[in-house]
Amino acid sequence: PVLTALMIGGRVGAGITAELGSMQVTEQIDAMRSLGINPVQKLVLPRLAALMIMLPLLTVLADFVGVMGGLFISAMELDISADFYLNSIIQFIKFQDLFSGLGKTFFFAFFIGIIACYNGLQVTGGADGVGQATTQTVVTTSITTLVSDFFLTKLFLQL
Repeated sequence: PVLTALMIGGRVGAGITAELGSMQVTEQIDAMRSLGINPVQKLVLPRLAALMIMLPLLTVLADFVGVMGGLFISAMELDISADFYLNSIIQFIKFQDLFSGLGKTFFFAFFIGIIACYNGLQVTGGADGVGQATTQTVVTTSITTLVSDFFLTKLFLQL
């Protein structure tokens, strides 16, 4: 889940910040407010919802690809049978591991979305400001993902 969140934080978080930042410096956000449209409802919430739906799904896909890659390498390079490999996975992976891994992705998605949208809506200074905010988003989401993973792991181990 962490690697997937880091990739999404870098790619999608930067995209969200750049898009909202460009809208901010071209005063499109102010125009929305003057028309009585809440920019948080129209711009932030849909992006946050999309992240919270897609990051868990992408994590499941990444986990599946990782297991299949391990199966391929085990069978081809290490002469381990596919049956033994898959039975070992079933035997040693607990439901708590799956719950913990998938549960953390919702928190990661929330943190990425909030950081990216906040940085995008706070941009000043034209194109240079957009670039700085985008870089700040990538760094902040990466650090937040790693630090929150530590605390979320401790939390999920308590459950």
